[in-house]
Amino acid sequence: MIGRNLASVGVIMTVSATTATAQNLSFGADNFYVSNVVTMQPIFFPNQFNMRIAGNLFVPNNLSGNASAIVVGPPFGATKEQSANLYATKLAEQGFVTLSIDPAFWGASEGTPRQAVLPDMYAESFSAAVDYLSLQTFVDRERIGALGICGSGSWVITAAKIDTRIKAVATSSMYDMGAATRDGMRNGVDFAQRQARIASGAAQRQIEVDGGETAYNGGTPQAITENSTAIDIEFFDFYRTARGEFTPPSSLPTLTTYPTLSSVFRLMNYYPLEGMNIISPRPVMFVAGTQAHSREFAEDAYYLAGYPKELVWVEGAGHVDLYDRTELIPFGRLTSFFRDGLGSPAAASNATISSQHR
Repeated sequence: MIGRNLASVGVIMTVSATTATAQNLSFGADNFYVSNVVTMQPIFFPNQFNMRIAGNLFVPNNLSGNASAIVVGPPFGATKEQSANLYATKLAEQGFVTLSIDPAFWGASEGTPRQAVLPDMYAESFSAAVDYLSLQTFVDRERIGALGICGSGSWVITAAKIDTRIKAVATSSMYDMGAATRDGMRNGVDFAQRQARIASGAAQRQIEVDGGETAYNGGTPQAITENSTAIDIEFFDFYRTARGEFTPPSSLPTLTTYPTLSSVFRLMNYYPLEGMNIISPRPVMFVAGTQAHSREFAEDAYYLAGYPKELVWVEGAGHVDLYDRTELIPFGRLTSFFRDGLGSPAAASNATISSQHR
């Protein structure tokens, strides 16, 4: 966690909401939402390494002329059918062409071993989606943005740092996947624990080299017990219930959300927020819940970002609430951010503080 004085920089907004109750479908939880004014088409497109990336293309039924477009990435360990499709659909209803994606090695995208961890390849999946959109006659290639949910917040920042075709960047409930792996929440992982985790990954790699079975690490628990943490329960309520459960053909219900143990500690060497001010003057926005266990990552990203930048707090919302609770997710604010960011060149602004209530 990086020391910062948030009140002194950029734009900070607060969107009011009541705390959501766990393990229910309150506050408009609607992960599998389908719109009658948007057409969705499953597509595949190559990345720079000739791997096939899977996506869902959402086009407004009343589209006319060249549209702005937005690439949307799902939480780490999830697929486009979990949260990303919802965001893509809601933004397409506002007139954007949107494309939700499965990062390489996950969902319907290519890559073996399945569910391997390669953060640079995940970022490349965003750039590959921009490649695809830039070739569509109904998309203005100069007006393409990207949005990352949870772990995809890291991938989209990584992509945007070196892909200037991404003209505006937003994250929702973002994780800094490098810091989360190295340090845990609130720096809860000490040096000895970090060394032990690295050793376990290296040992598992040797097991697999010797012909042993693939092992998996982390992810959402299969059941809740008396030892389950609040974070376990929060993720379980989405990924292991009808609210958000989805198993792609490339996985099994007992393996979804689990990265491979022999590859996951590659994230120890991953620093997505380092040098992210290079994105400026393209605008960035970070959306997070005031009750989110992950809020430190949005704070860190906001502190390190260049101008123009915004930090939008959803009052009372937790981390997973912003995956699918449509009454909490500030789609109106996301819409105005991308309309402004993709509609005209961004310009750096002086520090201001404002709030928004509903």
